[in-house]
Amino acid sequence: MIHNRIKEYRAKHNMSQEELASLVGVRRETIGNLEKGRYNPSLVLAWNIAKVFGVSIEEIFTIEE
Repeated sequence: MIHNRIKEYRAKHNMSQEELASLVGVRRETIGNLEKGRYNPSLVLAWNIAKVFGVSIEEIFTIEE
């Protein structure tokens, strides 16, 4: 299972789901589903989200077996 810290990073940057979605080219609902763990991102999407926050993918996404 993939866990993420998207909501935490959005809060640190005072960013809404809509703003993040616009920056990475997805719908707001996709960001919401990612935050709730209902959706696993593609590698490209994970990379783009990490790039927005200026951190590595591993800072935001972790895998638990």
